[in-house]
Amino acid sequence: MPLSEPATAPPAPAAPSSSEDKSNQRVRRMFASIAKRYDLLNHLLSLNIDRSWRRFTTRTVPPTPGDPVLDCCTGTADLAIEYDRAGKGRSPIVGADFCREMLLVGDEKIRKIGAEGRITLVEGDAQHLPVPSDAFGVVSVAFGLRNVRDTVAGLDELIRAARPGGKVAVLEFSRPRGRVLGPIYLGFFRKILPRIGQAVAPNEDSAYHYLPKTVLEFPDGQDLLDLMGSRGLVDLEMHPLTFGIATLYVGVKPPARP
Repeated sequence: MPLSEPATAPPAPAAPSSSEDKSNQRVRRMFASIAKRYDLLNHLLSLNIDRSWRRFTTRTVPPTPGDPVLDCCTGTADLAIEYDRAGKGRSPIVGADFCREMLLVGDEKIRKIGAEGRITLVEGDAQHLPVPSDAFGVVSVAFGLRNVRDTVAGLDELIRAARPGGKVAVLEFSRPRGRVLGPIYLGFFRKILPRIGQAVAPNEDSAYHYLPKTVLEFPDGQDLLDLMGSRGLVDLEMHPLTFGIATLYVGVKPPARP
């Protein structure tokens, strides 16, 4: 698909501050180094609950038969495959990611389920998606927006790709606020998860030290919902999942004005 010029958007607010290095080169290299173990670790570290989060996303923001779906930061294509399953193969799915090694794993999974003609994976930066404007009924991103160097630019690209009246769905980790669960979760995230990740998928960029840092620094809850609204999305919804460990955020791209 040809790269389209981004639509005119409101002036960007200051991007959420982060002390973590999210340069394109570092993030691409990091995910390339863990691509072959990425799915195993996701399912292991979430106790397989991440599968139910993706199913909830496709049920809450379902595809319309014949209406294309774009999954940004698709990684190994888990959410793209779940959208194909939810739509019973009747909606074309495009998955975009800038890490070729992750896409190669996704392509193999797509071949195994015989979905080559229904799901197309393309290599592209979330800040400059290689897709046309106003084209997709659903634009989704699962656990990827926080890895985009410029959060606002990434969000604007999701909105640009959605058709007027289409939905933007952001599934992302969030922070439980409970008095008991909150500290337990933070302790696991900061101390235990990095050790398990490094043991199962050793890498020079300490990918599983990077994960908790980006989650803890990234806006969540009402802050992320407000950011989506500031970029022009309407009819905003927020769905905390599994005691708030993850949250699905949904917004609608308003119809074009005459």
